[in-house]
Amino acid sequence: MPRTPVASLPRRESALTPMAFVRAVVLAYERYDADPSAALRLAQIAPSSLRDARGRVTARQFEALCRAAMQELDDEALGWFSRRLPWGSYGLLCRGSLTAPDLGVALKRWCRHHRLLTEDLLLHLELRDGVATLSLEERRDFGALRELCLVTTLRYLHGFACWWIDSRMGLLGTEFPFERPAHGDAYALFFPGPVHFGAQRASMRLPAQYLDLASRRDERALHAMLQNALPLTVLPYRRDRLLASRARACMAARPDDAHTAATLAAALNVSARTLHRQLRDEGTSLQRLKDAVRFERAAQLLRQGRQPLKQVALAVGFASEKTFARAFGAWAGRTPSAYRDAPRAEPRSRRGHRGAGENDGLQ
Repeated sequence: MPRTPVASLPRRESALTPMAFVRAVVLAYERYDADPSAALRLAQIAPSSLRDARGRVTARQFEALCRAAMQELDDEALGWFSRRLPWGSYGLLCRGSLTAPDLGVALKRWCRHHRLLTEDLLLHLELRDGVATLSLEERRDFGALRELCLVTTLRYLHGFACWWIDSRMGLLGTEFPFERPAHGDAYALFFPGPVHFGAQRASMRLPAQYLDLASRRDERALHAMLQNALPLTVLPYRRDRLLASRARACMAARPDDAHTAATLAAALNVSARTLHRQLRDEGTSLQRLKDAVRFERAAQLLRQGRQPLKQVALAVGFASEKTFARAFGAWAGRTPSAYRDAPRAEPRSRRGHRGAGENDGLQ
């Protein structure tokens, strides 16, 4: 990450970052027997406010403080590890992952290359049952710097992944191996999804489908990003490239639910308005996804045996066999009976509705 001047701080911005994180940065100065006064002044943080257990600063203030500290101390890890990570270390991780064929390989590279920087904290990526888990293995006692170290490492990973695929990336869950701190409410701002404490390891889980996505970045985009990389960890991406696929998978996993916009949006950690807007941007709608899921369920039941059509209709949410037959004909271009007699023919309703496949073969 190149050295760049800190932009002037905005006057109106919500102060949401816990003062505990600011104190952790000040502890890094103490470790190196350095004075944090200039960095605090640059970030417009009064030294007296450090004693306020409930104090908060804005994201821009904290970014300014961290940038100044990383440059002054020449340590992008801010004192966490047994050796410094010189300014530019995380930029090397970004460059090493830039040319990967998909996000899964990019994250694998990031985890592997991070070990070249330090073995005090090892990063692991595991895949199981359609879920990718990024976990942190602690190999030293980080003391009072532990919380900021684990939080920042996961935010770096999540922020880089979102930037690399140019997409919002919802998380299925994030866990930390310590009790919920007094400022635990702030974690909802850092990690989009459920957050739990008291776990064995720090980790975050995401749908494995994201790992199949290719990058939308090049060397020029990387250079531009590295000019001001710290906001990467909190950048709210407007669009989720896999939202339609995730919504469809969610409905397929629970076929008996009503799947209203509100309940589905809650399950996907977005607002109902965002759900409708992004589905529209992807050329589909909630009703079209519902129809696709109902068709696939009906087709599966028809292929499995000679179950009466009335039971198939009820199983996929139709009150009558006649209504079901009419809808199925519109979807598949043939009656349910004709489809059952020729199950291998590809129905037209599936064209253009296929979700992203999973590829567990990471390099």
